[in-house]
Amino acid sequence: MLTLLLTSPRVAPGLLSGQAWSALRGASVVLAGSAEHPQLAALTSAGVRPELLPAAAAGSPETLASALASAVADADGPVVWLAPPGDDVAPLLDRLLACLPDRPPQVEVVHASHDLPGAHLLDVVSIMDTLRLSCPWDREQTHASLLRYLLEEAYEAAETIETGDWDSLRGELGDVLLQVLFHARVAAERTTGDGGFTIDDVADTLGAKLTRRHPHVFGSIAVSSADDVSVNWDEIKKAERAERAIVTGSGPVSALDGVPFGQPALSLAAQLQRRAQRAGAPSDAPVGDVDPGDDGSDGGIDSGAESAVGDELMRVVARARAAGVDPELSLRAAARKFADRVRAWERERAANPAADTVTD
Repeated sequence: MLTLLLTSPRVAPGLLSGQAWSALRGASVVLAGSAEHPQLAALTSAGVRPELLPAAAAGSPETLASALASAVADADGPVVWLAPPGDDVAPLLDRLLACLPDRPPQVEVVHASHDLPGAHLLDVVSIMDTLRLSCPWDREQTHASLLRYLLEEAYEAAETIETGDWDSLRGELGDVLLQVLFHARVAAERTTGDGGFTIDDVADTLGAKLTRRHPHVFGSIAVSSADDVSVNWDEIKKAERAERAIVTGSGPVSALDGVPFGQPALSLAAQLQRRAQRAGAPSDAPVGDVDPGDDGSDGGIDSGAESAVGDELMRVVARARAAGVDPELSLRAAARKFADRVRAWERERAANPAADTVTD
């Protein structure tokens, strides 16, 4: 009996399935191809003492198959082989099984450990660590120098959603994730008291926030609709802002605390209006009055006209919200249609240049 034991490099050594431990403890011989196999120390401490195959056995699937067949023939009982951990072991197993003798022993493939959802994130965390240490460009980056990439990648991901390019979305989300990993890696080089944190701290903070803001899922609060969830969410965020103000001593709490003014203007206006409405502010609070005597006499932009246009845009945002429409996405869709019309005009002009000729 030959058991081929497969393990995941993302699962801690020794955390194996019951079937795997049963095969290991019942084996006459446990074989490994390398002294670097991550499971060796854990198995040895548990009383299972693997033996190393001859170095020549690792030369090819044929030599490995021959060595395993000989081990089975010489053993007094079942033999377990610890396959190299990794996602690329499947081709090796296929060739190994094909190379076993014409009358192979009974062969069983056992998956001793499986990746949990999200386990592959460990790979990119490790890759990011390596890049920060080994790549000259990555070593030089700071939070400030990376900022534009954070914004660019978010917009590129948004564009794939707007255009329905689902094949590209996976890659664009990966680029957004890279920015999170990169900023966390930069922050990990600072001490905790100096604003330092790790990617695990980011995950812990997010997990705590999601749990805290979903008491209807993780607590005892009952809800009957998505509107109830939104009401609870707002109350929880209000309490969080009040607690943060006490801790930081930042003064009176405002419903507008935490609104990022670096976002696009239409999105900013919509978020400010939403916050103001939820706080019970007057409906005309978002819109100001234009001073008819302000003619922009400073020689720059006509500040009266600028204020008037700004107020009118705020009114448009308010109308969009009243209609249940996101003004930022609406303007982006209109801009896309405008671009399509311009391109169509350009194509028509190129196809019929005579139409540009003005005759008397």
